[in-house]
Amino acid sequence: MAGSIAEGGGNTGSSGPLGPGHLTGSTLLPEKHPRAFRRARRRSRRRAPLWLSIPAVLTALAVSLPLAYLLVRSASGGWSAYRQAVFSGRTLELLVSTLALVAGTVTLALTVAVPLAWLVARTDLPGRRFWAVAGALPLVFPSYVSAFALVAVLGPRGYLQQLLGVERLPDFIYGYGGAVCALGLFTYPYIFLLLVAGLRDLNPAYEESSRTLGAGRWRTFFRVVLPPLRPAIFGGSLLVILYTLSDFGAVSIVRYDTFTYSIYNAYRGLFDRSVAASLATVLVALTVGFILLEALLLRRLRPSPPVAARPAQPLLLGRWRRPALAFVTLLSAITLGIPLIVLISWALRAVRSGGGFETVASAAAGSLTAALLAALVAMALSLPVTAWSLRFPGPVSRLTNRLSHAGFALPGIVIALSLVFFSIRYARPIYQTLGLLVAAYVVRFLPEALVASRAALQAVAPRFEESSRSLGRGAWKTFTGLTVPLARRGVLAGGGLVFLTAMKELPATLILRPIGFETLATRIWSNVSDGIYSQAAAPALALVAVSALPVYFLIIRPALAPRRAR
Repeated sequence: MAGSIAEGGGNTGSSGPLGPGHLTGSTLLPEKHPRAFRRARRRSRRRAPLWLSIPAVLTALAVSLPLAYLLVRSASGGWSAYRQAVFSGRTLELLVSTLALVAGTVTLALTVAVPLAWLVARTDLPGRRFWAVAGALPLVFPSYVSAFALVAVLGPRGYLQQLLGVERLPDFIYGYGGAVCALGLFTYPYIFLLLVAGLRDLNPAYEESSRTLGAGRWRTFFRVVLPPLRPAIFGGSLLVILYTLSDFGAVSIVRYDTFTYSIYNAYRGLFDRSVAASLATVLVALTVGFILLEALLLRRLRPSPPVAARPAQPLLLGRWRRPALAFVTLLSAITLGIPLIVLISWALRAVRSGGGFETVASAAAGSLTAALLAALVAMALSLPVTAWSLRFPGPVSRLTNRLSHAGFALPGIVIALSLVFFSIRYARPIYQTLGLLVAAYVVRFLPEALVASRAALQAVAPRFEESSRSLGRGAWKTFTGLTVPLARRGVLAGGGLVFLTAMKELPATLILRPIGFETLATRIWSNVSDGIYSQAAAPALALVAVSALPVYFLIIRPALAPRRAR
């Protein structure tokens, strides 16, 4: 009994002098010492200090504000106005085109990610480590840069047309085909990285048993290897879907109409912007629907098999080695070679023409300033939310933690619209300021900092904090002097992820940036939209260069690192 209560108390009793260690043992059994047991139990359920709970609650409310205000704003015109804006033929067209883009992008991403992950994780492909890193590196290219590169190669008067010497190429790159290629070929690493980790954890005994019973390679792959990888496939596909739903840069460059593109045009072109707010609610509903669908699919899966106790022997490719090498080489040429060649060649053209670099420094300074501020604020806000939910678990702290993840379901353009509507009506002085732009980044990317902080704080054993407090240190000094320093690496990694994604963010930046404030993303988009490719190349190269190291050290390297068997 005492032991079970100690376990149920969890971390709640870690901070008092009568922690879980005092509730265990024969001296405080409830049947022998009921008063002492109840007193110890009450102490073990201490409330969280206000300096921890109040910032956490304020953070959750602030992060939830854009969604709440968006719903209020869209409903302000009444049901008839909302129905006229949402339940129309135009909305149905947008719904079909957006879902078609999601289906095409996920299909292309899976078609690329599954064989690539299998080749680098389970075969004797020469240079597997190199191809694994090369396969994940397309993450450094934002969607609008990849779309820009594809248009420069496959578009009218592009490199391919000049190389072939023909007057006209099929109009493929603009519209649906271009959007699917720009998104599918550069978001597949989300699935690929999860699949590589899943394949390395898969117990090879299952495959060996299947082969021993007479099943062929293909039958073993589809009946034995693939089913345990469904969590990785669902999780990676969800990331691709969320990226596709929230994308604005690529679809605007290849001129494919989706919700984000139409919401932006409605916001810019109409005097009554409630139409944009109403369309944004549909986009939020779509996003939440896919998140719930992924959770439902995962819930129906069987528990994952235990991690392999030994690594699998690489499968010999034999006569398939050359086709496999041709596949990975062609893929890297398309996803890495084409963007880099295009960007470098257009940058050289800009140098020869004597321009192209004038605004890069100011745009880079703008990107670095906004992204760095967002990372610092996100790290600071993630700590009280995570610490409260971990050290003082309860209904309120759990609800606060979940509400703080609201940005995960809100595309950037939706957050931007909400903050515009709110600031114009209730906080006019902060409209079109750097602070409002940073707030949008924090709302959008706070979940990344929360996930990293949670993992870091979970790794800090509560007994260290108990020891600190038993030596007379208060809760605040223990938290700032012991917990935070011990968790600093994970917290900084979360801040790095926020910095990286904020550097590439486009739609919220276009709507919320102060007048005259430029970032690398807005500079690239503006120049490509005007057809001035040479002016877009230099900021694109700068953005890729800044993103490359964080992507490798924060995402690719941890995902590809070999795991220890449990």
